[in-house]
Amino acid sequence: MTAGLEQTNLFKPITVGKHTLDQRIAFAPTTRFRAADDHTPSDLMLQYYSDRAQTPGTLLISEATFISPRSGLYPNIPGIWNEKHVQGWKKITDAVHAKGSLIASQFWFLGRVGSPELLKKHGLDLISPSPFYESEQSKKTAEAAGNPVRALTEEEIKSIIYEDYKNAAINAINAGFDYVEIHSAHGYMLDQFLQPATNQRTDSYGGSIEKRARIVLEIIDLLSDTIGAEKLAIRLSPWAKFQGMKAEKDSVHPVTTFSYVVNELQKRANNGKQLAYLSLVEPRVQGGSDVNSADVVGSNEFVKSLWKGAILQSGNYTYDSPEFKLLKSDVNGDNRTMIGFSRYFISNPDLVERLKKGHELTPYVRSLFYATHNYGYNTFPNYGKELQYDPQAEEKRRPVSLV
Repeated sequence: MTAGLEQTNLFKPITVGKHTLDQRIAFAPTTRFRAADDHTPSDLMLQYYSDRAQTPGTLLISEATFISPRSGLYPNIPGIWNEKHVQGWKKITDAVHAKGSLIASQFWFLGRVGSPELLKKHGLDLISPSPFYESEQSKKTAEAAGNPVRALTEEEIKSIIYEDYKNAAINAINAGFDYVEIHSAHGYMLDQFLQPATNQRTDSYGGSIEKRARIVLEIIDLLSDTIGAEKLAIRLSPWAKFQGMKAEKDSVHPVTTFSYVVNELQKRANNGKQLAYLSLVEPRVQGGSDVNSADVVGSNEFVKSLWKGAILQSGNYTYDSPEFKLLKSDVNGDNRTMIGFSRYFISNPDLVERLKKGHELTPYVRSLFYATHNYGYNTFPNYGKELQYDPQAEEKRRPVSLV
């Protein structure tokens, strides 16, 4: 056993919105494909989140969750657009709160990277800010499905903001979530609007930085009024080249684009509408994969110089475990930084205690991240414990709706 991190800022309380967390470790969003077929949270998810809430005062952020049918679709991803979803999530948030922890709902809208086949099955179009595909393969897939990508109309954009996002926010609060995190990263739809590579509109939602950022800021303003800014957060990934994003190779540099967005968020904070936190994806990761150290470009320090509130930084903070030099530097560098863990929180449900005490971390199993059974999901024990289970039986155990 090595020295733990108990004496670092990681284990000091921090105020996030109107709540105080006992430590600065967060469970970052992890897509796992374990919801029921109708996108209702499942029995497997209930245990999964409850286990990771076991250390009181921990912030959990839900896996990316669809806010409406047109925001997807992928199979077995949870939704938050109807009453059945709300009832399912309520059982999970109640379990998290019973452990003394807090939970955010992360709102997901796929845009051009949705499944054209599944969307067509539900009578929905593959939509995007501009009619561009992520790749040649995605174009072939969409055309084969008879569902080519098309640009959203301004009327549809307004409907998505003022109907889909608002409805989901109200539902999330009714489901017992403490926060709502807007997913505006990793090449999904809001990120597609922000970046010139995927937004070449000439109307009110494209062209200048102000217009490309308009949808994001309209959502922030609407939901700040709907549920309160102190319950709202947003995730950004300025340097990610995931899903066709170009980052520093785009026609407008990400520092320029994201400085504008963050400065607008800080303006709102200065006027009494301070978001709970700002979530940043570090340039060391792209989606769920690490970037080779020689290929890492950029730094999020420019964001930290503009934003004065709480920050959640995520992205391969375990690369130098058990020394955790970068983690210590970032979390001890100020009094407002939280650190998000995803992959090692999957395989270590007691991650908070392991980091605190310096216990060895159980390796994750990437091949089981996106399976649709319980093996590799609820089969990781706490440190020093053993779980008795039949692997073959757990591979046959599929998610069952909580409602």
